[in-house]
Amino acid sequence: MTDTQARARYRRILVKLSGEALLGGEDYGIDPQMLKRIAGEIRELTLMGVQVAVVLGGGNIFRGAGLARAGMDRVTADHMGMLATVINALAMQDALEGLGTYARVMSALRINEVCEDYIRRRAVRHLEKGRVVIFGAGTGNPFFTTDTAASLRAIEINAEVLLKATKVNGVYDSDPVKNPAAKRYTRLTFDKVLNDRLGVMDATAIVMCRENKLPLQIFNLFNAGDLVRIVQGEDVGTVVTAEP
Repeated sequence: MTDTQARARYRRILVKLSGEALLGGEDYGIDPQMLKRIAGEIRELTLMGVQVAVVLGGGNIFRGAGLARAGMDRVTADHMGMLATVINALAMQDALEGLGTYARVMSALRINEVCEDYIRRRAVRHLEKGRVVIFGAGTGNPFFTTDTAASLRAIEINAEVLLKATKVNGVYDSDPVKNPAAKRYTRLTFDKVLNDRLGVMDATAIVMCRENKLPLQIFNLFNAGDLVRIVQGEDVGTVVTAEP
């Protein structure tokens, strides 16, 4: 084991990135500089010997729930949202490969000409070979968020932790943007998140993590280096577990 591998707290992780994370300084679509920076941090994890899986949202391109509220058929809107996540996944794959890191996109919807179908055993094999696996198209089913997809895939591949990237450095008792005195939690239980409606992830995703004892850690993606610091065991963001 190398020194860098010895510093890694986890062997296998799943990182959940919102589509908005790829916006960077743009109003729509993908900011190439932001994409490259995130890819660089993921690459650094792989060099530490960590097996990395990624789930991306699609909100920077299309939000299915938003158009459904405006009157579009929910199933149609959700399928469009799933396709947006595949676009982001392909962009991330390209950014990683541009840095010399092998990556594979696996889609819950069949799009054989642009990426692989999601097959659990094949995904695990990719990870074991040191490839970053990027899961696209959510769960492949309407009415489920990419947060739920992240929880599901993390459980399926036996990830040791689910790392949820947000715009703030953890979970607060109130909106830190509106309330400068808001208190950040360093540790929480899944039950408190659900009972207090803290809005960490949707309830289905939280329940799945709780029932499968999958730790969840929330951090600020815009703090460069925080992702690597988490994997090295530093106290970053908010940790959510089944037990106090």
